[in-house]
Amino acid sequence: MLNKIKNLKSTTKVDFATYFGVIVAFIVITILMNQGMLKRAHVGMLVPICSYITMAVALNLVVGISGELSLGHAGFMSIGAFTGVIAAMSLTSAIPSEPIRLAVAMVVAAVCSGAAGAVIGIPVLRLRGDYLAIVTLAFGEIIKELMNCLIVGHDSEGLHIIFNYNGSKSVEDLHMLTDGAVIVKGAQGTVNVDTISTFAAGFVLVMVTLVIVLNLVRSRSGRAILACRDNRIAAESVGINVTSYKMMAFVTSAALAGAAGALYGLNFSSMQATKFDFNQSILVLVFVVLGGLGNIWGSIIAATVLYILPEALREVADLRMLVYAIVLIVVMLATNSPAVKNVLSKILPKRRKEMD
Repeated sequence: MLNKIKNLKSTTKVDFATYFGVIVAFIVITILMNQGMLKRAHVGMLVPICSYITMAVALNLVVGISGELSLGHAGFMSIGAFTGVIAAMSLTSAIPSEPIRLAVAMVVAAVCSGAAGAVIGIPVLRLRGDYLAIVTLAFGEIIKELMNCLIVGHDSEGLHIIFNYNGSKSVEDLHMLTDGAVIVKGAQGTVNVDTISTFAAGFVLVMVTLVIVLNLVRSRSGRAILACRDNRIAAESVGINVTSYKMMAFVTSAALAGAAGALYGLNFSSMQATKFDFNQSILVLVFVVLGGLGNIWGSIIAATVLYILPEALREVADLRMLVYAIVLIVVMLATNSPAVKNVLSKILPKRRKEMD
């Protein structure tokens, strides 16, 4: 009993240290921005970094904590990006306040992506291992193609939506009034989007994501999810509904990915569905693996560093992606070295297992 209390205190300290670290980073960056010490290019990277941090933490809930390999989270991000943009653009007159409209757009995006996650999760989460990874990859590509066929406009009568499956339809087929405006142009993506995403909104989203994920992991449901990950047969033998708890983690992760997508989509004046392809899912998976499976703080650091690194290496031109790949390999080899692990264990607090 005493050990459990000590472990609880230890995990609570780690969680608060994570919150505190994110808050300190936000304050420092805000001060640097106000003092004009950050270049415009650096400021432009802040919102995408917040989106990718949210994506990494959300995917870690599935891959690291639930123990299921998903390769289709870019699809949920695309759903969130497009539904968020559509919601924000169509509510411009109804909600003039940009922060409120952004919040509503992220909520709508989270709900839509969570619903898509529930629909996809019903057949997918009955699979295991490589089969699950392949099917989630397929669903991610299907979602991307559906977004690629979407044509949306808005006028005084409301939203007008059509799917251009065979390539024969265009904006004219929306039959909008003269006061209408096109929001999504099929393969051309979103157009003339009001860029209302802010670094402050990104910080709030990251904090909300951390609160949801960390509290879920420490809860009774989180312990059940971990039990399903560690030994599925043993969990089933004591009456745990493995599929239900896997679904809980999957849908939560999809909803958070949708909110991240809305923040990302509303940061650019135009965006295409091809942005959210297989490479995007792999990129986020790299963040999770490099930061450590089940390690939330590691996901935050990895997403930040690996997003900034290609831009920092831009001076080496054509060699920057080669250097980027070499850095990834070196870091992975170093983090899996017993000597490095021994050094880190002396510098950093020993990370408790998620079951504690």
